Amino acid sequence: MSDALNPHRRPARTPRFPDGPQPDPAGSHHERRIRSFQPRRSRVTAGQADAIERLWPLWGLDIDGRRTLDLTELFGNDHPVVLEIGFGMGEATAQMAGDDPETNILAVDVHTPGQGNLLNLAEKGRLTNVRVANGDAIILLREMIAPDALAGLRVYFPDPWPKKRHHKRRLIQPEFLDLAATRLRPGAALHCATDWEPYAEQMLEVLTAHPRFVNTRSDGGFAPRPGFRPLTRFEGQGLDKGHVVRDLLFLRV
Repeated sequence: MSDALNPHRRPARTPRFPDGPQPDPAGSHHERRIRSFQPRRSRVTAGQADAIERLWPLWGLDIDGRRTLDLTELFGNDHPVVLEIGFGMGEATAQMAGDDPETNILAVDVHTPGQGNLLNLAEKGRLTNVRVANGDAIILLREMIAPDALAGLRVYFPDPWPKKRHHKRRLIQPEFLDLAATRLRPGAALHCATDWEPYAEQMLEVLTAHPRFVNTRSDGGFAPRPGFRPLTRFEGQGLDKGHVVRDLLFLRV
């Protein structure tokens, strides 16, 4: 159907939310490299759209790679900041923010429905310690986060990229840990969780080998799920299917 016959159709490359998350916030001024994430296209509900339109100017930011964030200014306080990479629909993020209001959470994802859902949950829960970032977490860490600025890093259920030819796309790699170590303050926790056993084994291997991280487990193995990480609906569905969920809890030394 032509645009003349469908006045509600947006021109190509026109963002649905002009003042909201942009499709490619970093643009072409950063190198084209292998991405560790796969953008997902799914329907944005009316409630999610409303939350984005109203709350993105207050609590959202695009990862454009053009400035270093002042985290105190971003959150309006000097509480410790934890970066969460990949928050899905945001239920766990919102629960952790509500359980620990003295910790700020900078939550990153590229999934527009999830961004809208987390903003909605933050508003309903009066969670002033959540900010939602849109775009590439690597660019955020490298270009926009100052050294030693983060009190923690959470990577829960990242894409496992199960096919062997795609393993290079997995986020937890030595190069990523090199970068993360420079942005985490000494003693900060790096907490990963996955229900994909081969990826869990790879995570444990690369984290154990990295000189700037140490396992909190004296036996060098996986950690039990800590009480602050909620059991999500996604995780519960996996457990019902017999999946084994592995937590890894390391400290930056």
